[in-house]
Amino acid sequence: MALAIFDLDHTLLSADSDHAFGQYLVDRGLVDPEVHKYRNDVFYEQYKAGTLNIHEYLDFALKPLTTYPLEQMLAERDTFLEQRIKPLIPRKARDILQKHRDQGDTILIITATNGFVTYPIAEELGVEHIIAPHPEMKDGQYTGAIEGIPSFQEGKVTRLIEWLEQHAMSMKDAWFYSDSRNDLPLLRLVSNPVAVDPDPTLSAEAERLGWPIISLRD
Repeated sequence: MALAIFDLDHTLLSADSDHAFGQYLVDRGLVDPEVHKYRNDVFYEQYKAGTLNIHEYLDFALKPLTTYPLEQMLAERDTFLEQRIKPLIPRKARDILQKHRDQGDTILIITATNGFVTYPIAEELGVEHIIAPHPEMKDGQYTGAIEGIPSFQEGKVTRLIEWLEQHAMSMKDAWFYSDSRNDLPLLRLVSNPVAVDPDPTLSAEAERLGWPIISLRD
């Protein structure tokens, strides 16, 4: 039995849930369509290039949660999950999760996408454990801030170490599946790094180091 860690966007999902939620807000008329779409697209390109300022992005991504009542945003999230996210879950992603369950492994999702978006996705995938930027709440409403260190790039390593201590677990024989150059700090730490439909930078590094390269796309 070991720890099987999975990135979420473009790994277990065939697209990016963070960017997709921003587009959903645009489509629903809940944000300024031109400004929000432009900034959402720019941040997404920065993420892919490995140059994203995660704090600036989270300020942007969490702002809509402060604009509307919590009940309304939760209802919008349910619709988003049903209409936009479930079609992005490949059969092969569910299969590889089941493979690790059958082996008795502990499954953990670690993602830079905020928990408002990703907690219900983990539940849909049947994964109990998830590390994500956790949106702060006060008096029953989101504040637009997060609690603690964002789980992005080296922050994923920091958050994972904290999680391991809290759950009295180790990295022995751990797996980590990811598509992104942003996850190289954590991929280099695990015994079993796996590149999943990788971006060009990760693909080149995986080939250089002899890491497995797989696809979970249907």
